[in-house]
Amino acid sequence: MVLSILVAGSFLVAYLWSAKTGQFEDPDAHAFRILIDEIDENTPRENKTENQIK
Repeated sequence: MVLSILVAGSFLVAYLWSAKTGQFEDPDAHAFRILIDEIDENTPRENKTENQIK
């Protein structure tokens, strides 16, 4: 019984610490980041633009 109270208390402390330090600020940002098409200028493009063709 004492062990279960210690484990529950440690989970409570860990949750309060993570909430205080901002771990739950924006949980959906990383999930939607893969859906955004960002163009990296350092990577070569397969399709040439009109300026490169001329």
